[in-house]
Amino acid sequence: MYHSSFRGKLGRYPPWPGKVVSPPKDLKKPRGKKCHFVKFFGTEDHAWIKVEQLKPYHAHKEEMIKINKGKRFQQAVDAVEDFLKKAKGKEQNSDGKGDSKGKKTPNKPLKILEEDDEDLSALKDPSEKPVKDDPHFHHFLLSQSEKPASSMEPISKRLKIVEEDTGSTSIQAADSTAINGSITPTDKRIGFLGLGLMGSGIVSNLLKMGHVVTVWNRTAEKCDLFIQEGARLGRTPAEVASMCDITFSCVSDPKAARDLVMGPSGVLQGIRPGKCYVEMSTVDPETITELSQVITSRGGRFLEAPVAGSQQLSNDGMLVILAAGDRTVYEDCSSCFQAMGKTSFFLGEAGNAARMMLILNMVQGSFMATIAEGLTLAQATGQSQQTFLDILCQGQMASTFVDQKCQNILQGNFKPDYYLKHIQKDLRLAISMGDMANHPTPMAAAANEVYKRAKALDQSDNDISAVYRAYIH
Repeated sequence: MYHSSFRGKLGRYPPWPGKVVSPPKDLKKPRGKKCHFVKFFGTEDHAWIKVEQLKPYHAHKEEMIKINKGKRFQQAVDAVEDFLKKAKGKEQNSDGKGDSKGKKTPNKPLKILEEDDEDLSALKDPSEKPVKDDPHFHHFLLSQSEKPASSMEPISKRLKIVEEDTGSTSIQAADSTAINGSITPTDKRIGFLGLGLMGSGIVSNLLKMGHVVTVWNRTAEKCDLFIQEGARLGRTPAEVASMCDITFSCVSDPKAARDLVMGPSGVLQGIRPGKCYVEMSTVDPETITELSQVITSRGGRFLEAPVAGSQQLSNDGMLVILAAGDRTVYEDCSSCFQAMGKTSFFLGEAGNAARMMLILNMVQGSFMATIAEGLTLAQATGQSQQTFLDILCQGQMASTFVDQKCQNILQGNFKPDYYLKHIQKDLRLAISMGDMANHPTPMAAAANEVYKRAKALDQSDNDISAVYRAYIH
């Protein structure tokens, strides 16, 4: 009677519960693939998913729950169960109003499902009746109700542009129940340089939303996964820039950002009049000014767009993008920013986004060091660290960030979600920015010393929460 499907392995994504829905009329189906348009529970994400990657929900539920232990996944499963209960209630109500025998006549598309109406637990070959030709298909996969509920309509992440009092502009997520706000990918060719913690998730989401993407990475084997998912391979940064209309880069630090543009076979060699370059790395304003000047000197158009977030938020397409520079490039990147982020701000002239990003990361880095200091002081004074966390999470400082980082510390899990070496770099750059503005940054300076100590203890490639270890060694 009810059916949902688990997402198969899609790039870096685990299996995930979802439902087949009708795609927006203006969204083209990928060529050469038998696939369905799927809405994922617990998120506002959609994707074209290959038929072989879909599995029946009920038959694989227990197996998938064992594999996926995350809080977000459990919330998605809860959302499925809640949806099924509501749909069942609606169906029973409609049965009572139906024919006198209380047995509802199923919709014609029911023939696509195998087994009886007590357990519709498998999909037959969808080529038997394509989804796009059947307006009812996305309803009965979860409920055979003859009157489709509004909650079963296609739901997409919709973004709206908001002018702010400050003169900046933001593209923000609108009401998640909006029906007609699906992302239509730009027809511009997209290039992406740098497939690290952040870049990998961004590229996955660009591909998932239908963008044509050419990738390059210093260690080429990192490209293989994305090539399998439909990306094209560029041999050098220069080749990517020359092949694509908009080229994004996301690398580790100012030196890497400059080398990528001005080094051998660099982006600059592929820039032609009208080509767009978007720098997403977190660097200092001076580096942004230099890159902007060299790109525009060749007739190119420049935008900086560093991102606030983590690997998990990157994978989830929930980054916050801070953009500055050429406003027309910002507008051309609209569908890309919608695919990778929940909100995007335009902050004016080039350099402003770098300044804002460094301030944000300075605050985050200092806060993380303070939390680690509190946890270790609790231990040193005979207090329970878990109780400290429980109390903290009941107060005004409660947040997902605090809870996740502290739980990881207590579990000894320092797998990087944001590299410690990168937050130390950001603190260093923020302190330098404060020096140039003749503004004191004593808190950031103190935190920076703790992170330097953690780096000396070989924690550079661990998560920022590994700053904890600077206090216990």
